[in-house]
Amino acid sequence: MSSEFYENEKLQDAELEISYREALRKMYPFLLDHKKGLLICFGLLVGTTLFSLTWPYLLKHVLDVNIPENDFSGLIYSVVAIGLIQIITIAFQYYMRIKLETIGQDVMLELKRTLFHHLLALDVNYFDKNPVGRLLARVESDAESVRMLFTNTLVLILGDIILIVGIYSILFYFNWKLALALFVNVPIIGLFIYLFHKKTTSKFYEVRKNMAEVTASLTEFLHGMSIVQIFHRGKYAREKVNKANKIKFSNDVYVNIGAILFFNTVFFLEYVKIGLVLILGPLFGVSFGMIVMFIIYIWRSFEPIWRSSEQLSTIQKAVAGSKRIFSLLSEVSKIKQPLKPVAWNGLKQSVKFENVSFSYSDDENYVLRDVSFEIEKGKRVALVGVTGGGKSTVISLMLRYYDPQKGRITIDGTDIREIETFEFRKRFALVLQDIVLFPGDVNSNISLEVESVTQEDIVKAAQTVEAENFIKKLNKQYETEVSEKGSNFSRGERQLLSFARALVVNPDLLILDEATSSIDPETERMIQASLKRLMEGRTSLIIAHRLSTILDVDEILVLKQGEIIERGTHLELIQQDGYYSNLFHLQFKPRNGEMADAG
Repeated sequence: MSSEFYENEKLQDAELEISYREALRKMYPFLLDHKKGLLICFGLLVGTTLFSLTWPYLLKHVLDVNIPENDFSGLIYSVVAIGLIQIITIAFQYYMRIKLETIGQDVMLELKRTLFHHLLALDVNYFDKNPVGRLLARVESDAESVRMLFTNTLVLILGDIILIVGIYSILFYFNWKLALALFVNVPIIGLFIYLFHKKTTSKFYEVRKNMAEVTASLTEFLHGMSIVQIFHRGKYAREKVNKANKIKFSNDVYVNIGAILFFNTVFFLEYVKIGLVLILGPLFGVSFGMIVMFIIYIWRSFEPIWRSSEQLSTIQKAVAGSKRIFSLLSEVSKIKQPLKPVAWNGLKQSVKFENVSFSYSDDENYVLRDVSFEIEKGKRVALVGVTGGGKSTVISLMLRYYDPQKGRITIDGTDIREIETFEFRKRFALVLQDIVLFPGDVNSNISLEVESVTQEDIVKAAQTVEAENFIKKLNKQYETEVSEKGSNFSRGERQLLSFARALVVNPDLLILDEATSSIDPETERMIQASLKRLMEGRTSLIIAHRLSTILDVDEILVLKQGEIIERGTHLELIQQDGYYSNLFHLQFKPRNGEMADAG
């Protein structure tokens, strides 16, 4: 498993084309609705920072005036004032944090909603090329990193700028000579910060990716522990995890040594500044209270430095996340909707493939070659052939997950590219070999929350495919919650639920893609009757490896290497003694001189 499923630090080529400025600019529309709230937060930030800068001056007054003059009442007033300033500062910070977090959550929610809505509009081809882990990271971790930027990092950076400007303004106001002596160190500190980030940022990202590699390796081997033990792969597992750990360790050491050198140097410069105040203060006629005030402001001026490393990392993650997010939002579906769609009110005649050729890679490596066939209304047509022959591709083209490079597919004589995709897909029903059940109850998994489907429709569909036999035995029957991946149902029960789901929408065309290929023979016998009821009188296209399920269909199309090489009924194809006949006899070899039961 690739580490990018855990940590999405590496930008793709399309994402690198988006500049930092453009990525941040594209965030502006999401912040526009919160402009007033952000202005309030900025005002609170300025107020908080300025209030926090006043108490050292009050402390100077205490040390230079109240205590030397034995002004006890003045001392009490000063102490109370300092306490009130702290309370006001904390109150401002609290309200600002609440406000910012609310804005951040709203922005993240809108961003996630936009991302998911956009993902729903993309065609299947995009999901074939992009792993689920990467897309989850776009919606979850990248959106979260953007939220952190606007609710935490930018606030801290703005606060730090105001803090530094405020501190040196106060210092220059009280004693410009001493302040100038201290300010000389600022460019030196800035140079150290620049060098530190330049030398360690790339290594920091390497450490994050190394951590992902370690996590990926551990996950692989822990999930497959039984295979590791059975095949004696313990040594290999240890070596792989140890190698990943060693690489992480070497990069981690570099980053940590760099951090130690940087922060110790900064600590030293901080005490150099304090030393300058203690030495130069008396020479410049500075009072004891002012020396203490200068020292406190020096400590405060180093606060942004301690935060800089973490905040720079957050900024880099957020900008990278923004670039990934807006790269995804710039993706467009290759399945174009017609400008003037043709109205289609349901299947009246037939579905036709007319000389269709298709390649997934848009080159001459065709998966289907010059395929032509027709499914008349009410007829049942089956596709058979070995794996890789192009059977599932036929379904993908029929549902317009892809468009063919050559030829066309028509419904009642109209090219499906001239019909709005949603309009004709909603009249199809698809039953796959990999059954997908969603969080919710039995009702919602059968109806898929289609508004036109009533409870009566759900029950009738379940009864028709005999799913109600096991549903009635459930604790809450149709309101029984479905666990993750439907693990609280057997394979056969999940299959019956998928049959009911297909039937409840009363489809014009039913598509069955290996609907019984993963079911044991006994379970297959149990659901054969349900399958026949499902297809009864209904236009159907069936893909089947088990030829016993298609013996009575109206026509069988035999696909080999993307071409239809035989067509006819089961009996006609057996009599031809060709490719289909060989497939059939391979599945039903004679036992003790008798043909095996073909169902």
